[in-house]
Amino acid sequence: MSSFMSKFMILFGKPQQPGEFEDIYNDFFTLVEKMPNISRRQVIDVLGSPVGETQLFRILELYFDDRAKMETALTSGAGQKAGEELGRLPAGSFEMVFAEVYEEEGGSTPTAT
Repeated sequence: MSSFMSKFMILFGKPQQPGEFEDIYNDFFTLVEKMPNISRRQVIDVLGSPVGETQLFRILELYFDDRAKMETALTSGAGQKAGEELGRLPAGSFEMVFAEVYEEEGGSTPTAT
């Protein structure tokens, strides 16, 4: 069995001032926790890249059952407040992406027989 989900990702670049970033990020994440319809969330601390240094620092992934639920969450009061909190970060220090995720139950593709 397989399914499609919608995902909202925020990719954060390496902060100039890590302490200030963490304060803003924690305030932001507290608001994210209040958003409706989130099926799953992942916080990813980036370790590096196979080709050397990367400009990424952290990735936040929010999963939703479908695009309508994602849009409802992002336009909710908590979603709007979370967006305002992101505005405290320096311009260009993060990128936001929408995605459709195809997931296969079991995490592997069956082999042909």
